[in-house]
Amino acid sequence: MTKNFLMAAALVGGGLFASTGMAEFQRGYVSMMGSSTVVPFVKAAADHLKGKAPLVQASGTGGGIKLFCEGTGPESPDIAIASRAMKTKERDECRRNGVGDVLELKIGYDAVILAQSRKAEPWSLTNVEARKAFAKWLAERDGPMALNPNKTWKDVKASLPAMPIELLGPPNTSATHDAFIDLISDLECKGSPWVPAGAREPTADMLRKCRSVREDGIYREGRENDQTQIDLIADSASPKLGVFGYKMVTDHAGKIRAIPINGVEPTYENISSGTYLGTRPLYLYIKSNNIGRTPGLKEFLAEISSEEAWGEKGYLRAAGLVTMPASERASYVAKLKEYGVSAAAAKEAAPAKKDKAKGKTTKGKEKEKASAKKTDGKN
Repeated sequence: MTKNFLMAAALVGGGLFASTGMAEFQRGYVSMMGSSTVVPFVKAAADHLKGKAPLVQASGTGGGIKLFCEGTGPESPDIAIASRAMKTKERDECRRNGVGDVLELKIGYDAVILAQSRKAEPWSLTNVEARKAFAKWLAERDGPMALNPNKTWKDVKASLPAMPIELLGPPNTSATHDAFIDLISDLECKGSPWVPAGAREPTADMLRKCRSVREDGIYREGRENDQTQIDLIADSASPKLGVFGYKMVTDHAGKIRAIPINGVEPTYENISSGTYLGTRPLYLYIKSNNIGRTPGLKEFLAEISSEEAWGEKGYLRAAGLVTMPASERASYVAKLKEYGVSAAAAKEAAPAKKDKAKGKTTKGKEKEKASAKKTDGKN
């Protein structure tokens, strides 16, 4: 009897442990956190689902990934929303904390764009000239490094006016800032004198200097996609430049214009094809173990990867997303199928549309039509 009692207690205890673990694992809704650039697209897809609404929070790419990698508890999101690729050290952190397999899903593209007022004479810059304006440290190809001495636009490019350089952009905590640094620095950071003779990569100190932005008051940080900075540039009589994402520039195309980099305009086509140097992919990082366990997660992934969402004529493009080529979208759809996610499931999860005139759902109207056809057949 004692033995049977102990076995029963063990089974009950094990059941409680499993239930507690599942309760802890399943919040009852999907949790997502990360880049404010990607949040509007995620919310647009979430709005097409029925059931418990996902929790979507903007914390910046780094903040979202940090919390994502902290573990598997209810306070850690199912999805990290990112406007850059996850770094090796972040993946290592996820691994150390037992997060398990992390699924990378690219949803489309954005671009980092230098913009000026439409009141100003149109400019064009190379990535080297942009660096001469923004970088903290400059170096001759085989010469010494020094703090950026350029104070006027004429110092940057002989054809520009001898007016003070004024720069506005995102804070260094933002992924847009990181992407901008990539735009103006990466090509140079891989060569001399940043890479010591005989070495393949720059030292940590050299890389930090190569990827730094000036701190002498010429560059002014704002918020991510800062409306105030848009207005300052648009209304300025002096040639201020700002750093923004693609959607911010297109949304305010009447006030500001994009500056071509290396002669390439940041058009939709150039960004989608990767021709524009400032193109950046947008990602979702998903805890694959949560797919099928967190209620609504599989349905959300199915929705956002459907052609109705991220396709050439999808609602995410209408919201400002630069879509991937069809072949690239197909490769991610195939990847999701390996995890049991099919884009077709999104249609089943989508709420039925109401007929405004009669207040009936689309599905209801289709049933009425089918019934009418059957009646006609009988008559």
